[in-house]
Amino acid sequence: MKFQTQIPLHSAEGRLLDFDTQSVLLGSCFTKHLSNKLEYYKFQTLSHPYGILFHPQALLTLLKHVHQNHADEQAIFFSDEQWKSFDTHSCLNHSSKATFQNQLSLRLNECNTYFKSASHFIITLGTAWCYRHLKTKNHVANCHKQPSSLFDKKLFGIDELTDILYEITNLIHGFNSKAEVIFTVSPVRHLKDGFIENSQSKAHLISAVHRVVQTAPLLHYFPSYELMMDELRDYRFYERDMLHPNAQAIDFIWEKFKSIWINPKLHTVLKSISRIQNGLQHKPFNPESAAHREFRSSLEAEVKRLTKEYPGLNF
Repeated sequence: MKFQTQIPLHSAEGRLLDFDTQSVLLGSCFTKHLSNKLEYYKFQTLSHPYGILFHPQALLTLLKHVHQNHADEQAIFFSDEQWKSFDTHSCLNHSSKATFQNQLSLRLNECNTYFKSASHFIITLGTAWCYRHLKTKNHVANCHKQPSSLFDKKLFGIDELTDILYEITNLIHGFNSKAEVIFTVSPVRHLKDGFIENSQSKAHLISAVHRVVQTAPLLHYFPSYELMMDELRDYRFYERDMLHPNAQAIDFIWEKFKSIWINPKLHTVLKSISRIQNGLQHKPFNPESAAHREFRSSLEAEVKRLTKEYPGLNF
C-alpha cells in the first residue's frame, strides 16, 4: 500500500552543479537553507547580498542596483539609532551611516564581479504581497517596523509578477548569457497575511513562474513548495511555529534538489565531505592526545586528497 503521494522529478535539462560552478542564491529565508547546504558541501556560492528578500520586486531592485553598481540613497534612513534601507533586510542595519553605505557598496561591487562568472542563479520567491512607501511611491523590501500609516499593501497580480520575473531573468542574462536560472516558491507559510491571502499569494507566484520558465531552456522550476505541501504534508515536518519547514523537511527537500541538480558523479564525494565536516566539528575530550592528533592527521590527508582531485573545492 502507498501512504504518500510522490512528486515525479526529472533530471535537470541544464548544466549541473559541481565544484567548478558558481551559484548565486537570492530570495526568501528558504534559499538560506539551500545556500547553507551548498556551503557545507563546499560549493562556490554567493548568498543574499541584501539579506533575505521575499517579494520579486525586491529582487528586481537588487539586480538593478548590481547592474548600476549603486544603491538607492533615497531608500536609506535613520531609525532606532540605526541606519537602514527600505531595499535591504535588517541584518545589514548599522549605527554608522558611513559603515552602512560602505557595506552596501562593497556588496554591490562583489556581486557585479561574481554575477558575470556565475553559472547558476537559485531564486526562491516568498510572497506576492508587497508594501509601498506612500511618500516615495516605491515598493519596499522591508518596512523595518516603521508605522503602518507610511505604507499601503498590495497583492501583485500574475501579469505584474510575470513582467517582473522577465526583467529579473533579462538582467541576469545581461551579466552572463549562459547562466542557468532556477526558480522555486518558498514552502514557508506567510500567515500574517491571512490563510486565504497566503494561498492566493503562492498561486500567483506559481502561475507567474511557470509562464516564464516555459519560454527559455535556461529557465527552470524546482518544486520546493509542492514537495512540502503534497509529499510531506504533515505538521511533524514543521517547526513549532507551524509555519517554517523543520530540519527533517529541509534535509528531505535538499536530497530531492541534489538528485536532479548536482552532478551524480559527486554524490559519493559529498558523503566524504560530510564525514570530514563532522570530524572538523568534533570536540575531543583531550585535544593533545595521540589518538586525536592521528584523527586530525587523517582528516587533513583526506582534505588534501579531495582538493587535489577537485581543485574547485575550498576547505
